[in-house]
Amino acid sequence: MVTVHHGNYGKIMKYLVILTTLTVLLTACQSTSQNTTSVYQGTDPSQRKRDKMELAQARTALAGQYISQRQLDAAKRQLDEAMEAEPRYAPAYDMMGNLLRVEGSPSNVAKAEEYFKRAISLDPNFTQARNNYGVYLSELGRYQEAIEQFNIAGSTLGYRNRVGALENLGLTYLKMNNPAAAEAVFNKAMETERGAVVAKMEMIDILINRRESLKAKEYFDDLRAMAQLHNQPIPPRLIYQGIRLNILQNNRQEIQRLSSQLLSQYPLSDEAKKLKQWLNNPTGALQ
Repeated sequence: MVTVHHGNYGKIMKYLVILTTLTVLLTACQSTSQNTTSVYQGTDPSQRKRDKMELAQARTALAGQYISQRQLDAAKRQLDEAMEAEPRYAPAYDMMGNLLRVEGSPSNVAKAEEYFKRAISLDPNFTQARNNYGVYLSELGRYQEAIEQFNIAGSTLGYRNRVGALENLGLTYLKMNNPAAAEAVFNKAMETERGAVVAKMEMIDILINRRESLKAKEYFDDLRAMAQLHNQPIPPRLIYQGIRLNILQNNRQEIQRLSSQLLSQYPLSDEAKKLKQWLNNPTGALQ
């Protein structure tokens, strides 16, 4: 996300788990019949290959669901079976990389890289693996390598999470303290999709730091309206940005209202802690 408040990159950075909807029966194969002359009627090899691929797809999808539920051991078992069924199924390796990354221990994080690389080598056009590998690299501080992966994913037309890859690219530039490059990428993300939430939220901070309050307020109002439209609570970071914005505009009434909202709704948030520190010495800037 720079003295700008960018929150927690790990929470914002998007790595997506593909949860493909499959109607595959995970049952043992039925024994084939024999005709009256006792000649074995074997299964068509191409059908066996399709069956193995469908099994790998189903196991990988189940693993994604287990990961989202933090049932990591169950996810690992599903992925082992997926790779055994079809050793060249790239999404299974990508999912294993995500699993090891999410588990987080140093040994598993180190192992994750070989799975991301294997997924990409099996299918260089598997764009989601490039985005996920980019997230992994960015979290390790290997920013230039991450940028390479995000650039590929963010320029792949038709990739369903292209905006997310662009936002990840912008976030990585911010980690490198390069807000100008980040701004260019965030603008591209918003041109691609008007509802690019991460891009708008980051642009609010960039613009407030430049004291461009009118454009920052436009993005702030967009995000607040979006939350209200979907009947979602306004997140603490956005409230905090609203306070910063109104300090810049010297709107004391709105500063007081938003401060009360933040402290009452999210008293334990990092934003509330920063606000309390500023309220004790309100002469300085709220970062």
